[in-house]
Amino acid sequence: MIRHIVFFTVQEEHLEEVRAGLSILTGIPHARLLEIGTNVKTDQLGTEIDLVVYGEFDDEAALAAYKAHPDYQLSIERVRPLREKRIAADYDSHAAVTRPL
Repeated sequence: MIRHIVFFTVQEEHLEEVRAGLSILTGIPHARLLEIGTNVKTDQLGTEIDLVVYGEFDDEAALAAYKAHPDYQLSIERVRPLREKRIAADYDSHAAVTRPL
């Protein structure tokens, strides 16, 4: 399974508009799970992230199909002009470290 995580920083006045733009992604059918979360900022060392997209996909092909969906581009068109920073990572959960090495 591929986990897709994207972090966004957004100016406060654009937060809800970006959140709404990201919510478009939840209608794309290729994810097992897709969530748009607002950072509750309880970590004392890092509170700069405002919004998080978290998705789970069966494989890289499902993630590619998600990114090829027209609603993905629509979301980008709405969000990109309003967001400040975007940081993304994808990883295979079957290869992830789950116990001490």
